[in-house]
Parts: sequence; C-alpha cells; structure tokens
Amino acid sequence: MRYFIFLAYRGEPYHGWQRQPHDVSVQQVLEEALSKILRCPVAVTGAGRTDAGVNASSMVAHFDVSSPINDIAALPRVLNSILGPYVTVYSIRPVHDGAHARFDAVSRTYRYYYALQRSPFSGGLVWFAPPALDFDAMNRAADILLETDDFTSFSKLHTDVKTNICRVTSARWLRAQPADCGTIPMGADGYFEITADRFLRNMVRAVVGTLVDVGRGKLDIDGFRRVIECRDRCAAGTSMPPGPLFLHSITYPYIK
Repeated sequence: MRYFIFLAYRGEPYHGWQRQPHDVSVQQVLEEALSKILRCPVAVTGAGRTDAGVNASSMVAHFDVSSPINDIAALPRVLNSILGPYVTVYSIRPVHDGAHARFDAVSRTYRYYYALQRSPFSGGLVWFAPPALDFDAMNRAADILLETDDFTSFSKLHTDVKTNICRVTSARWLRAQPADCGTIPMGADGYFEITADRFLRNMVRAVVGTLVDVGRGKLDIDGFRRVIECRDRCAAGTSMPPGPLFLHSITYPYIK
C-alpha cells in the first residue's frame, strides 16, 4: 500500500530535507517516527529537497507499507505527538501504487518573504528589505525568467543533477493581501513568488539575490539578462539567507 503524507516544517533545526550521514534532516525524523508507530521500517520519498534552513509550508512525500493502515485519520495526531514542534503532519491519504511524490509533481511554488520594517517577532523567517528598493524594476527583471530555460547561473556548483533546464511559469514580487493573513510569517509585507516544474539547488535564493541587485540599482535589466546568458554562477548575485524561503505548494494532476 502506498500513501501520500502532507506536512509542513521549519527548516532552521534541520540540515535540509534529505537524509545526511552526520546531521539531522526532516526526512530522517519523519522516517523514524513512522517506523516507530507502524512498527516496521518505513522509507519516505519527498517531492523535492529543501536546503538547510529552508522551510516548507506544504511538503508532500510518499511511503509504502505491506498492509493497509487501520486508523489513518488518527495517524497524523500520533505522529505530531512525537515529531516535536518544528514538523507538523496535516494528513495522510492512500494513493495508487504507481503514484510518486517527486516525479508526478507538475509544479512547485516557492515564496521568499520580505518586510519593509524590521520586526522582533519574525524569528528569522522574514528578510528586512533595504529602503528605496525598486520593486517595479525587479518585476521587469523577473519577467525574463519566464523566457529562460537554462538556470546554470543560479545553480549551486558541483551538484549531481543531469541538467540545469527548468521551466518557470510565474515569477513575481507581490505585496501581502488580507487573504494571506494566517499563511505568512508575522511581520511580512510581501514575498517573491516563483513557480516552475523543477528547481536547482540554491536556485531561488540566488535568483532573489540577483533581483535584489536590480532593485538596488547595482544591475540593470540588460545586465540581469547577461547574467543568465553567461551561465556562470559567479556572475549572479549573492545567495540570500535561507530562513525567509518557503516551499509554498506542490501540484499534482490527480490531487485537488
């Protein structure tokens, strides 16, 4: 039997999603909790790999067990009782045997949260933007991402991926709206939101850092385009801090 598990987590206490030989990861604590409760070894496959310190408002993963789970509605509550304060399981649902949390996802959306005024309550989850940042210029530069397929300039060096090709369908700096209340970190005035079929390691934080260079006037629109075209990570801006970055949503063709 295969199940999808829907969860959220704060990334700061963990060394990313994926299991690490010497550091604690979200995948590790989730697998250990499931194995303890179901009394059998459980391996979890996530929809993606968030880097160390990056958060997830919505992560999806799948796992297999040899027989159906009897009280599946109660399992999230039991898991949450032992996972600790930084990981929350929202629901678990059965899926067909061929369903895959990673390969079946058609898009992923990340948000990078910013504030225009410093707050002592954001807890490192919001980036304090410098004054006079030109958001219009940053959005004009962000439009270029939709015309791009090779994101080598925004990828961490020496990764094990086979291709740096990604298809971005949306990229925009947005102000927070009343409808966002309760879904964004305290003190956030807005966010950069980007949706693509896949993301490279460190890609969003490097994109945001380079767009901020545009907003500060250190880089013009043509310069931003040249950064992309040269396919050189050294040409792009500084990688932004991980705390304000959230995996916001993942879409599947068979889940509404």
